Amino acid sequence: MALQGAELGLAWAAPFAGLLLSIAVMPLAAPAFWHHHFGKIAAAWTVALLLPFTLVFGAGETGHVLVHTLVEEYLPFTILLGALYTTAGGIFIRGNLHGSPALNAGLMALGAVLASFMGTTGASMLLIRPLIRANDNRRHNAHVVVFFIFIVSNVGGSLTPLGDPPLFLGFLQGVGFFWTASQLWGETLFLLVSLLAVFCAVDAWLYRKEGVTRADPTPDTPRLGLEGSINLLPLAVAVGLVLMSGTWKPGIVFDLWGTSLPLQALVRDLGLLAVTAASLWITPAGVREKNQFSWAPMQEVAKLFIAIFLTMVPVIAMLKAGPAGVFAPLAALLTGADGQPSPAAYFWLTGGLSSVLDNAPTYLAFFNLAGGNAARLMTEGAPVLAAISGGAVFMGAMTYIGNAPNFMVKAIAEERGVKMPSFGGYLLWSSAVLLPLLFVMASIWMH
Repeated sequence: MALQGAELGLAWAAPFAGLLLSIAVMPLAAPAFWHHHFGKIAAAWTVALLLPFTLVFGAGETGHVLVHTLVEEYLPFTILLGALYTTAGGIFIRGNLHGSPALNAGLMALGAVLASFMGTTGASMLLIRPLIRANDNRRHNAHVVVFFIFIVSNVGGSLTPLGDPPLFLGFLQGVGFFWTASQLWGETLFLLVSLLAVFCAVDAWLYRKEGVTRADPTPDTPRLGLEGSINLLPLAVAVGLVLMSGTWKPGIVFDLWGTSLPLQALVRDLGLLAVTAASLWITPAGVREKNQFSWAPMQEVAKLFIAIFLTMVPVIAMLKAGPAGVFAPLAALLTGADGQPSPAAYFWLTGGLSSVLDNAPTYLAFFNLAGGNAARLMTEGAPVLAAISGGAVFMGAMTYIGNAPNFMVKAIAEERGVKMPSFGGYLLWSSAVLLPLLFVMASIWMH
């Protein structure tokens, strides 16, 4: 039986709020402690939810929640992320690019194009390392990674179900493969062009002000090239498996303690595990070392996101309860004075919550609040579905935890010595740069 959000009070959101506060504050207040114990802290907040949950709802319901979260959400999420991280990490872009504003913007534009075909995670993992190397002789380079997260890890994935997990969930619910591209191309183009223009202005100013401030630690090479390009094959297989799971419907469903596991999802996840193993096997010796590849960023995401997925279960349930739950005032905002759904409200509420909840389940919550019928939402409800899609994808860039690639890119950058902004510092960047552009975009399209 599904958890009834209407029966839950706000206290059930406390562990999730505590986890978010820990992620936001502790890396700044106690960086060494957080670095060594973030997994234990995340586990403690998870236990803070599961213990009272078991006492109130019983071990059976707790087990159902655990299985459902693991099977339907966390494992597919982590397996896909791991496959893309591993395959992209086995591709080394040889050569020392020099991080001028034009080159940086060009790499980000390329990443934005790739993101809708190989996912924001795949594009981010492929290009973040050469971008960091290109700027490793500059004193101020954290802003380059921040804009990369905006452009490649989020906005660039807004056109296809392959681009970003929320759109893939919509695809699984019956939204057409090319529907989002047909609806959001204008908004996406506006944001990409605007973000690239702002980045070029900021980067050019800093570049002129500081120049090259230290010796380049990356030696020049005679020519550019790809090493480990054999990994393009498993990367393509990973994308194909994701696409297959949304188009092949054999109708065979396994039941795991009340949680449905369709055959196509099982085949996809087993296939992605095989892709990960194949990538590790076929990558030529030394390529990952040149990439300074390590499992630390993947481990950090895996540990934090299992806690995020579990502690936000009651929050998502309360959202889905709509007018019957504690978030009834929010649900009331989704309808205008004329009684019709408000695309602007759906955009800002979906986006605002996607900034602090993972954007994939947030998309699904508002998709259901809007009626949950893909055929109707793609036609008469098209403005609302476009607003939900844009809110989830675009505003997943507002915080480090809005979208999984954000956190992975941050972890990789910090591992390479880039002094990334704290959780609050990043929020200042997104509020100063991205939020005004979203207001302009919403005033033109989301009404």
